[in-house]
Amino acid sequence: MRCLALFAIVGCTVQTGDVADDLKRAPSSGQRIFRYDTFGDEQKWTDTLRMHEVIASAVSPQTALAVGLKVDADAVPPEVLASADLTSPATTVALLGLNAVVGVQGKIDSLGNLTEVGITCALCHSTVDNSVAPGIGHRLDGWPNRDLDPGRIISLSPALTDAQRQVYTSWGPGYYDPRFNIDGINDPVVIPPAYGLQGVALETYTGDGRISYWNAYVAITQMGGKGDFSDPRIGVFVDSNVDLVTSKLAALLDYQLSLATPGAPSVDTAAAARGRAVFDANCARCHSGSTYTDAPALHAAAETGVDPLYATRSATKLYRSTPLRGLWQHPPYFHDGSAATLAAVVDHYDAYLSLALTADQKLDLVAFLQSL
Repeated sequence: MRCLALFAIVGCTVQTGDVADDLKRAPSSGQRIFRYDTFGDEQKWTDTLRMHEVIASAVSPQTALAVGLKVDADAVPPEVLASADLTSPATTVALLGLNAVVGVQGKIDSLGNLTEVGITCALCHSTVDNSVAPGIGHRLDGWPNRDLDPGRIISLSPALTDAQRQVYTSWGPGYYDPRFNIDGINDPVVIPPAYGLQGVALETYTGDGRISYWNAYVAITQMGGKGDFSDPRIGVFVDSNVDLVTSKLAALLDYQLSLATPGAPSVDTAAAARGRAVFDANCARCHSGSTYTDAPALHAAAETGVDPLYATRSATKLYRSTPLRGLWQHPPYFHDGSAATLAAVVDHYDAYLSLALTADQKLDLVAFLQSL
């Protein structure tokens, strides 16, 4: 019982693809939207990029896992998952029929052929706990998928030019450029978490708008969904005949705001307490309040010494102070991932802002940051 067993379990999903359609037609639910709604972006991933052809012919589960895709173990009977042929693209198609590939939706016809594919919010902003195997486990919604290599995945499309493919393959795991297809500049940023947003005024690195602004921007201009989006500040105007995005933004926001930050790991509590004092004296002006950000205030790159390029491409030309809750979970740091560890973050600010911290103060500050 190998990949054929998966098709046997899929049943009516393989015959008609109705499960994916029913998920989209079901009463509004933020979790359902986040996990399963493509907003009609099959028009990009199927009609333009032809990714359904690539997946069916060349993407085995092993290949999918190698580029950071995740498998929801709760969607697959354990005995089937244990015996499935992970080297066969047919198994990937069957997993799509079970809605088991996190952030990817597929439609499968009566012959078991993959006819459509689209992506959801969960592709970049969910991972799994690896409880079954690396890349296979229970969903962790809101956790950034830093294993995901979106550029590598897009580069598999037969519709790309060699020049486009070269750009996409340059990004690497955990990075995505949400403006490249708008301005043609190659400057990817680290995929951010989607948890811990309750009380945070601005979601994005550059604070272009409220959370639902960015949800709409990504759904329509990046995922390729059907909807209306307009922002004259960046010269983007999308007018769709059908809007499958706007009516879902409120429920999507509610679900995102419900995603709490993961609990902090054990740290030296005495060191963290000393680090809090260092933080309050040197960092709390910008990383203030319970969310540890002064947003909606924004800052010029020169204030903190980070690379300015990405900000110049945004609507604000400025950066937002990063909320710090759950900071331990998602290295690397800064929008461009230029700091591999929290210690590197502390060293950067110590040097750039001339803080003159001692070695012990730096260690204590890192302990405090890890405790958030």
